[in-house]
Amino acid sequence: MDYIKTEIRKHVLLIELNRNEKMNAFTFQMLQELAQAFTLLEENSELRCGFLFSKGKHFSAGLDLVDVAVNIERGAALIGDDTVDPLQLMGRKRTKPVVMAVQGHALTIAVELILANDICIAGRDTKFGQIEIKRGIFPFGGATIRFAQRCGWGNAMRYLLTGDSFDENEALRIGLVQEVSDKPYEAGLKIANTIAEQAPLGVQATLISARKTFEQGYEAAKEDLLPQLHKLMSSRDAKEGVNSFVERRTAKFTGS
Repeated sequence: MDYIKTEIRKHVLLIELNRNEKMNAFTFQMLQELAQAFTLLEENSELRCGFLFSKGKHFSAGLDLVDVAVNIERGAALIGDDTVDPLQLMGRKRTKPVVMAVQGHALTIAVELILANDICIAGRDTKFGQIEIKRGIFPFGGATIRFAQRCGWGNAMRYLLTGDSFDENEALRIGLVQEVSDKPYEAGLKIANTIAEQAPLGVQATLISARKTFEQGYEAAKEDLLPQLHKLMSSRDAKEGVNSFVERRTAKFTGS
């Protein structure tokens, strides 16, 4: 892949944006490559968590609108049905957690990736913006759906309707990011590694239950709690969890 680099470290898939000379502005090809990386995370049974980041000065300046617009106009699907959509709007559903680290510019699709994934660490002096309204369009990567859900109606409308930028402290205040760090890459990777040490089936069940509340409502999520628990209780990892507690040792989970 040209624009996305992947590396497997034990149970974590590192996914690096690699178009730094263009501030990691997303082309159509880059979107496809990111979907391929997310599909690898989903299909490799040894992988338990993804970590999305850029080592360049900027996480992403957003979409390369000229390139992406041409492909949309000719009717190309942004994400294929057989791949995992990093924005979780089409294609296959993601069942494994993804942690992000951002710095520099984190605009448009960068914000939408944060909203679509699970945990985000921001570096100092990060600039966020959902600026599509300034280009005569509106966000089509999920911000109109998830921003208010994550950050509250007023906070979302404050930035969706004005296109104003905001910094990492404001992102932390409204709940878009979970931490601000001088070393966002190191802080984010540490969280990803910690997640990967937990019981994979339990982590995935937690994501399913939490998402069901947002997507199907309180009652649907409540009704699914005990059935999900019963499945987990019969797993080897659940037994290992109990044994490790009794024996006062760190559990060794296998995902079975």
